[in-house]
Amino acid sequence: MICKGINMTRGKAYTKGQKEFITTLKQSYEKEKINGETVLTKDPTKRISIGLNVSLRTVKSILSEYNKTGKVDSPSTNRGKPPFSISSAVETIIRHRVRELNQKGQHVSQRSICGWISQEHDINIPEKTLWRTLKRIGFVHGVSKKRSVLKEKDYVIIARREYLRKKIANRKNKNSIRPEVYLDESYINVNHSVEKTWYFSDDGPWVNKPTGKGVRLIIVNAITKDGWVPNAKLVFQAKKSTGDYHGQMDYKNFSKWFKEQLLPNIPPHSLIFMDNAKYHNVYVEDAFPTSNTLKSELQKWLKSNHASEYNDDMLKPELYKKCKKFCPKPKYILDVIAENKGHTIIRTPQYHPELQPIEICWGVVKNYCAKKCDYTLEKLKVHLEDGFNQVTSAAMKKVIKKVRNEEDRYWKEDEIADETAELLEEDVHFNDDELMH
Repeated sequence: MICKGINMTRGKAYTKGQKEFITTLKQSYEKEKINGETVLTKDPTKRISIGLNVSLRTVKSILSEYNKTGKVDSPSTNRGKPPFSISSAVETIIRHRVRELNQKGQHVSQRSICGWISQEHDINIPEKTLWRTLKRIGFVHGVSKKRSVLKEKDYVIIARREYLRKKIANRKNKNSIRPEVYLDESYINVNHSVEKTWYFSDDGPWVNKPTGKGVRLIIVNAITKDGWVPNAKLVFQAKKSTGDYHGQMDYKNFSKWFKEQLLPNIPPHSLIFMDNAKYHNVYVEDAFPTSNTLKSELQKWLKSNHASEYNDDMLKPELYKKCKKFCPKPKYILDVIAENKGHTIIRTPQYHPELQPIEICWGVVKNYCAKKCDYTLEKLKVHLEDGFNQVTSAAMKKVIKKVRNEEDRYWKEDEIADETAELLEEDVHFNDDELMH
């Protein structure tokens, strides 16, 4: 048997995939037992393929590798950027919890957050994974007046504040002055389905979910307060079913959609909100300076515009740094395209999916598809269309209201946090002065 040859190290927990193979093999053997089939052992490779519900080609490839090297290597990591271990929705829960405890002046640790989220939300997160997530979404482990704390980094706070200032400036009597359009890209896999089902314990689950994620569809769309933007939906099949979906999109595809499907269908003089994906932020062709700008061009510009900052012995990296400091920041191509049509683009702050209402819409669509999943691409496309129809105009107004409440909460909490920090600083300075005297 292959299990004897390919050793699974004792003492280590089995992965989800390994457990699925075991249950799939058990179901295959139960089927043989029920049907009273005579088991042929002349073609063990084919039997493995049938038993584990894996293609014969894959089984042969794995066995060939094992016969040559005596081991099975881990899957290649060069198939695109993998998604983060913690979803954006859970990141939002963590961010709110840390901020809540900060404002109460309570000690915050990884262990306490792990315990709280396990108890309150039934989500188990290893402490190391939580630590990496906290660092990635802009928290720092620092020292407060009396205890160590987790607190947000300044660049996160500044980006959020600048964004909220623009959003609040567009309000009047609870209505938006200029129409607001929110766009985003997402994806869904053919095997995206509800993980658990009820079944009789003696029979086992009848749903035989295929291994792997299956074919992936990339989705691009936009919303306003009234629902999905008409004719703006774009769905296409990805070349890969793994990695970061942003890797399946590029500026050429996105800009074509932006110009042909989005701009003609949104209200005049709109504010367009989108994230900072690379293909959203491509500079105009005559951008200056860039890392590819010739040294002679950098010298010429600096001498002509800021002669006091120029020296003949300056190296190219020095010239580039100086030019970048004094030269007006070049515009993004999409910003220019939007401005020419009377619109303005505003980019959402990093790590804040709760401030992007279309993220909630994606959740509604994907949950609907998961409940209807039959593991075929044909039906997924049908379910996807029906999923979009679940986001009605009435539902959208509730979503917009929910996000606006989040904006107001951040605005007030940041002011309170800033005032509290100032009082602590004044208290520290006062105590220092007392000690000096």
